[in-house]
Amino acid sequence: FTSTREEMSFNRRKRGAEDDDGGLDGGHGGFRSKKRRTNEHLEIEDRLESLILRVGEKSTSSLESNLEGLASVLEADLSTYKSKILKILVECAVKLPDKCTIYTTLIGLLNTKNYNFGGECVELLVKSTKDSLKGCRWSSARYLLRFLADLVNCHVVSAGSLLQLLDNFVDAALEEGVPQVRRDWFAYSVLSALPWVGRELYEKKESELDRMLGSLEGYIKRRRKIHHSALRVFLSDHPHPQEEYLDCLWHQIKRLRSDMWIEKHIIRPYLAFDSVLCEALQHNLSGLVPPPHHPSTLYPLPTVVFRMFDYTDCPEGPILPGQHSIERWLIEEQLTHILMAGYKERKECAAQLLSYPLKNKIPLEYIIVEVMFGQIFRLPNPLCLEIAYGSILIELCKLQPSTMPQVLAQATELLYERIGVMNVACFDRFVTWFSYHLSNFQFRWSWDDWDEALSQDPEQPKAKFIREVLLKCLRLSYHQRVTDIVPETFSGFLPDKPAPLFKFAVDSQPGFAASSNMVAAIKNKCNPTEMLEMLREVESDSLRIDVFTQSLLYLGHKSFSHSFAAIAKFHPVFKALADTEEAQICVLRSTWDLWKSHQQMLLVLTDKLLKTGIVECAAVANWVFSKEMVQEFSKVYVWEVVNITIRKMNKHVAKLSREASDARRMIEDSESESSDSEGEEGGGKGRRGRNRPTEKPSEEAVEKLEERLEAAQADQKNLFLIIFQRFIMILSEHLVRCDTDAVDFKSPWYHWTVGRLHQIFMLHHEQVERYSTTLETLLFTQDLDPNILDVFHQFVALRM
Repeated sequence: FTSTREEMSFNRRKRGAEDDDGGLDGGHGGFRSKKRRTNEHLEIEDRLESLILRVGEKSTSSLESNLEGLASVLEADLSTYKSKILKILVECAVKLPDKCTIYTTLIGLLNTKNYNFGGECVELLVKSTKDSLKGCRWSSARYLLRFLADLVNCHVVSAGSLLQLLDNFVDAALEEGVPQVRRDWFAYSVLSALPWVGRELYEKKESELDRMLGSLEGYIKRRRKIHHSALRVFLSDHPHPQEEYLDCLWHQIKRLRSDMWIEKHIIRPYLAFDSVLCEALQHNLSGLVPPPHHPSTLYPLPTVVFRMFDYTDCPEGPILPGQHSIERWLIEEQLTHILMAGYKERKECAAQLLSYPLKNKIPLEYIIVEVMFGQIFRLPNPLCLEIAYGSILIELCKLQPSTMPQVLAQATELLYERIGVMNVACFDRFVTWFSYHLSNFQFRWSWDDWDEALSQDPEQPKAKFIREVLLKCLRLSYHQRVTDIVPETFSGFLPDKPAPLFKFAVDSQPGFAASSNMVAAIKNKCNPTEMLEMLREVESDSLRIDVFTQSLLYLGHKSFSHSFAAIAKFHPVFKALADTEEAQICVLRSTWDLWKSHQQMLLVLTDKLLKTGIVECAAVANWVFSKEMVQEFSKVYVWEVVNITIRKMNKHVAKLSREASDARRMIEDSESESSDSEGEEGGGKGRRGRNRPTEKPSEEAVEKLEERLEAAQADQKNLFLIIFQRFIMILSEHLVRCDTDAVDFKSPWYHWTVGRLHQIFMLHHEQVERYSTTLETLLFTQDLDPNILDVFHQFVALRM
């Protein structure tokens, strides 16, 4: 947890530097001694912090003796450094949840020596839990609840007062008239604390525990799970069920309960000190009632537990815990925390995953790979960039070359076999990860094992996967290299050699003469005004755009940089020509005609045309759904173009929203400041000295910003309306045609198209959610085919 330790100690060092500087303005004789005292004070604080953070790491002494020694050191320093010690312990509870039992034991030992300190510690933990709930820091609140629960085992907190706190959380889960995602979070938080404290509550408060579990069971059985289908990686439960996260944890807790709440996974150092701890006085938790729901509050979205292995997939050795054993949840929870806490440092993260404390009791590589793919395929979106997971998997293979590559190859085979029932968004991520992984291992793969795809329809998932992987490999390599990596029998899957197809190179092509003149003029360094004069001689608008776009981009075909420079130089010409949506679609069509064999160039150029304002987002959406793009419609790059376009619009709206709200806040702050200063006499001097980073904007400037924001939001809504309306049109036409011809509508085209509709909802759920009422009123009405309407209902259910 090096990165976490550094993060926690950074503020200390920063504050120390500020304290040192703060003494400079005095200039008194006692300055040096004061500074020396301050430095000594800070050094001791840093030493205490280091001791607390490092306890539980590898050491020549036992954990118990280290804890005992640390408790004695801290007790001696409590009189001087109590507030600092309290702050560090609460931070550890949140940022190092894997060492929860170590820190609860430490607090337990301190509580036996200093009862008041124990009380203050519990009080601060409760306050931090309240603050986390109010601040919507859901992970922190869950870790703090678990920590408070484990303090019962250390005889710091009374079992009765913990049950009262858990009951308050259960009451929040049973509350009517609030979103289900809120109720789910409170239910999940209670269940996720029980593996630590279940046994203690069972021994001391069995009837109250049973009553609480009965209430939770009733809620879990009643709750709606419309969102389940939208969040599944696989549409089939064969061979591994894809369970909803709360259902899965409930089954695991029920199994733990039937095992008399005994698990053998959690390290419990307080058991060694039971004779000492049991004599300590306990504290009651002060009342903590969860804050009420507010419409603006965002709760964690539900998830589906990703499963791809069971014990039959693992070779001889430690047995993989069953899907409903609490050990499976505990291991996955800890590995996920290690991953998310350290993913920015891939080497360190991979080393920590492989040095998992209980690695000899479990098939660690299999669980790591399952957790990693669970994060890559996480719906609606992964928690961090996909390449982060890919780079960590590469490091894992380097650190464990004897086992990890084989497990990863096995996982790839299993995923490939199930690709027919894989969510379309996950299909894209699988393509991206696999091509990236191959590029780091010399593109070696046993392609012959997948030769069944050779005889399949190109639109079937396995055949499509191989083709898309090779296209992505082309982006990471070059054409001849990609040709060399696959057997000759797979030549049908190889991408075309990327090269421009310049239509005006043929003299019989209409526009040939105009194009030749234009190419010559550009080579002679003509300016945009001269170019516009030349273009007036071309008879039709569409031919004018076609000739100009193809000729210019052909001249810049050597690299992205050449193309960008050409676009930048003749930007005014593009703006003059592409002044309507129809004209912008012509620009896109001409670009595609030139670069149809080079998907990456198309992607990059479309992005550039959007960024430079030559084409609008709505034009790109209408172009993708046009008749000319029917053959390309199910290809992955087309949907990369669509998602780039939507993200461009989303970023634009977010930027304007931020600017408008900041400007409005500055006006409100300055008004409140001026009213405060009017009421204060003699305070002007101090106020004039305050640094103001920016001048207060005028009311007129803020109103203009807000008008721009409203216009951008209208464009964003229009973009989503265009995309969803076109989806509804093509899907409805397909369903009617299949019904008329009496054929099954579930064709490969239908599978990909519905999958893409689902993907747009998932990837951009935060933005689409703002317009869900409009979408329901105008497009997703009750008379729509249920197959299309279900996708919308699943999306709406995400935040219900």
